[in-house]
Amino acid sequence: MRILFVITGLGLGGAERQVADVVDRLTEKGHVVAVAFLTGRAQVIPAAPSVGVHALNMSKTPWGFLRGYFRLRKLIRSFRPDVIHSHMVHANLLCRLVRLCVFMPRLVCTAHSTNEGGRLRMFLYRLTDGLADISTNVSHEAVTAFEALGAVPLGRMLAVSNGIDCECFRPDTATKQEVRRTAGIDGKQRIILAVGRFDLAKDYPNLLHAFGQVINKIPEVRLWIAGDGPLRCRMEGLSNELGLSGTVSFLGARNDVPNLMRAADVFVLSSAWEGLPLVLGEAMASSLIAVATDCGGVRELLGDAGFLVPPRDSEALSLAMEKSLALLPEEALCLGCKARERILAQYSLEKTVEMWERIYVSPLPLSDENR
Repeated sequence: MRILFVITGLGLGGAERQVADVVDRLTEKGHVVAVAFLTGRAQVIPAAPSVGVHALNMSKTPWGFLRGYFRLRKLIRSFRPDVIHSHMVHANLLCRLVRLCVFMPRLVCTAHSTNEGGRLRMFLYRLTDGLADISTNVSHEAVTAFEALGAVPLGRMLAVSNGIDCECFRPDTATKQEVRRTAGIDGKQRIILAVGRFDLAKDYPNLLHAFGQVINKIPEVRLWIAGDGPLRCRMEGLSNELGLSGTVSFLGARNDVPNLMRAADVFVLSSAWEGLPLVLGEAMASSLIAVATDCGGVRELLGDAGFLVPPRDSEALSLAMEKSLALLPEEALCLGCKARERILAQYSLEKTVEMWERIYVSPLPLSDENR
């Protein structure tokens, strides 16, 4: 099968990493795959050398849009895919419009959040819905949110979860000790880890205010935040204002997140909204104790294998972090194992790729019952 993935960008994000992982698995299974991205530079790309990665170089000008439109049309005509699978709002809308002038045997459009923009984007989603054969989102909660916003008709969008690479993300005691030693962490210090882009969705002010309460009660705890983005400088300033200098480390964009997760004691997700957060699943696969806000598909993913708190509630978040740090070693081990087993059973990358393969060839119309 020939499959063309089209995504808004290939920056450092969960949707981008998911696409790269799925593309690599599909390539390993013998499919011919290419990837096109609309804007920015390619920071997350598939590892498979046979995968062609094509920059459309779109911009927010009429000429920039037309340039991307015609480049995508040309790529489709030359690659001749059996399936086009688009990801995120701009790529989804562009592929639907391009379908008006070029043949696409099957178009699958995937959203990655409960919130992909304001009323105009939701209206455009609904207006162009009939140009997609299949629409999906990453959780049942996200599907319900799109239906409530009028972006898709009831029953039209399917939930297909992100998949976790459980070989890459797994516990490793030797690595944990080495990373902690290199970072100068002594035996008494505890590490809370957060990973994600510095943007409004991740609600890092919520995390920093909550951590400020934790550090007052548990002075040996440290917070690592891995990621970059437009709000990073502002969050570093807030950390200083809250008197957290020396206890919070802003690690920047990292390519060793699996090792950071092996080194940490607790993972925290403080988001205001999400789809199905890949990074939370990766932490669970790493057997980390997880504390997360109840938004998007977090409840579906976490189940009873961690601590769930309301979003935008720093008091509740701080109490949950304190409880996670107070677990006895055997309790922490049991909960961490439970989290990994949940990911292996329900959210492995292999299961997700198998689901996509069925969707690519199943008779239309497709529903959750015949998927």
